[in-house]
Amino acid sequence: MTTPVVPSHRSQVTRKDVARYAGVSTAVVSYVVNGGPKKVAPGTEAKVQDAIRILGYRPNAAARALKLGSSETIGLVIPDNTNPFFSLLAHAVEDAAAELGFALLLTNSDGNLAKERHNIRNLASRQVDGVVLASVLFEPDLAALEAADIPAVLLNHGSQAAGFNSVGVDLAAGARIAVDHLIGHGHTNIALAMGTNTAGDFDLREEGWLQALAAAGLPEGPIVRGPFSREGGYAVGRRLLAAADRPTAIFASSDMQAIGILRAIHEAGLSVPEDIALTSFDGSAEAEYSWPALTTVEQPVRVMAEAAVEALVGASRGQASEHRTFPTTLRIRHSCGCIAPA
Repeated sequence: MTTPVVPSHRSQVTRKDVARYAGVSTAVVSYVVNGGPKKVAPGTEAKVQDAIRILGYRPNAAARALKLGSSETIGLVIPDNTNPFFSLLAHAVEDAAAELGFALLLTNSDGNLAKERHNIRNLASRQVDGVVLASVLFEPDLAALEAADIPAVLLNHGSQAAGFNSVGVDLAAGARIAVDHLIGHGHTNIALAMGTNTAGDFDLREEGWLQALAAAGLPEGPIVRGPFSREGGYAVGRRLLAAADRPTAIFASSDMQAIGILRAIHEAGLSVPEDIALTSFDGSAEAEYSWPALTTVEQPVRVMAEAAVEALVGASRGQASEHRTFPTTLRIRHSCGCIAPA
C-alpha cells in the first residue's frame, strides 16, 4: 500500500493534494468544502475532512468568489465601535450574516461624515455583496454603492429612505414611553438631554419628548444638546444641574449620555432617583450595570440586525425597498424611581 505524501508546509496545499491524500476526486473535495451541490457519503466526507485537517488545507477565498460571482462578504459601517450599543449591534449583524454563510467586514466612522464616505468607497472597491450602514446622516450619500451596483440597507434608521431598505424603531414613540413614565412618577419639570447629529437634523426623540409633555398639559422643560457620548452627557448634566430651575427628572436620548449625567449628579452630591430621576434610550448593557441601573427604552437589536441582513442578502433581496419599524420596550430599573423587577 502506498502511503500518501504530505506536502511540505512551505508549499501551498491545493485541492488536488487533499484529493490525492483522501483517495477521492477533486470534485468530491469541492462538494465537502462547499457543502454541495452533491451529497457525499459520511465515510468519504470523514476521509476528506481528515485530509483537510492533516494537510492544513485552506480554500482559496478569492478563487471561490470569482467562481461564485460573490465575495460572500458584507460590509458594516457604524458610527462608534466604542459605544456598547453599536458594539451590540455589530455583533448581532455578524451573527445574522454568519447564519446565511456571509463574513462581515466591520468599519467605524467615528461619527465623521468624511470617514463614513471613505469607508463606503473602500467597501465598494472590495466588491462586497452588500453594505449595512448605520449612518451619521438621516439621508446618507450612497452614490459609490449605487455606481458599483452594491445594495445597501440603512440600520438604526428612523424613517423611509427613498430607493433603499431601512430598519429602525419609532424614535418618537419610544421617547414618549420614557417621558410618560417620568410623568407617571409625578414629575412636571422634565429636561431633555438631546444628542447632536452631524447634519443638525431634527431628531424624533425630541418630538416624542414634546408630545408627552403636551399630552400631559406640562410646559416644555429645558433642553441641553451635546454629543451621544459619556463625555457629552457629563457636560449636559453639569449644565442642567447649574440651571436656576433645576429639573427633577431628565430624559437622555442615549444610554451613554445618561451614564455621563449620572456622574455629574453624583459629583454634585445628589442622588438618583431621590433628587433627580433619569430615563434613557437604547438598551445597552451599560444601562443594566450602571448605579443605579438605568430605566431605558430598549431597541430590539437582534431582530433589527436580522431584518437588515435578510433584506441585503437573504430571501427578500431584490424586492421593493421598504422601511421596517420595530417596537421598543421600556426596561424598568431603578433610576426612574421604580423598584426594579427581580
